[in-house]
Amino acid sequence: MWDVGVIPDSDFPASGGPAKDGISTATVPLKTQMAAIGYKPSDITYLALSHYHSDHTANANEFAGATWLVRQADRDAMFADKAAGIMKQSSFSALKNSKTKILKDDDYDVFGDGTVIIKSAPGHTPGHQVLFLKLAKTGPLLVAGDLYHYPEEKTMHRFPTFEYNKEESAASRAKIEAFVEKTGAQLWIEHDAATFAKLKKSPAYYD
Repeated sequence: MWDVGVIPDSDFPASGGPAKDGISTATVPLKTQMAAIGYKPSDITYLALSHYHSDHTANANEFAGATWLVRQADRDAMFADKAAGIMKQSSFSALKNSKTKILKDDDYDVFGDGTVIIKSAPGHTPGHQVLFLKLAKTGPLLVAGDLYHYPEEKTMHRFPTFEYNKEESAASRAKIEAFVEKTGAQLWIEHDAATFAKLKKSPAYYD
């Protein structure tokens, strides 16, 4: 499981319909989407978050039974006495005592066969990471977390005002862009509404 939602499933109204949190709106709970393809949180072996911002961690506690794949710098920030900005510690508190794998190398091959690789890309947060997939039919794909929020950031070289370290982000972008060019991977920017609108939605999937 990679990133776990903007809004907790528990915030959805009992009567159905969308859930809203500030500027964000979710139309279908995460567990409902998972059930549509035959899974529940307890079926998940590994959990990885691109980073700790609250719009990526909403349902993290549901996956505390999985092995958490995380960079030490982000884990330290998540459980620091003083919460960093854009963080909701209650959404991931159960991960503190979950089985955890601290990722030390730039690339972590989750299954050892090159199909799922978590790549270090610090800057947006100290331990930010991105996900590379090698799918049999779809081909190579990189899910970029918050390396970018909009495609225009690639050409304009702009960064959010709340970036942890812009210099590190710039270096990470250069590294990942070179990797994407080398592999021919599709780049999915998680906050890009135009990309999202074109993608398949559960129960459809990419393989």
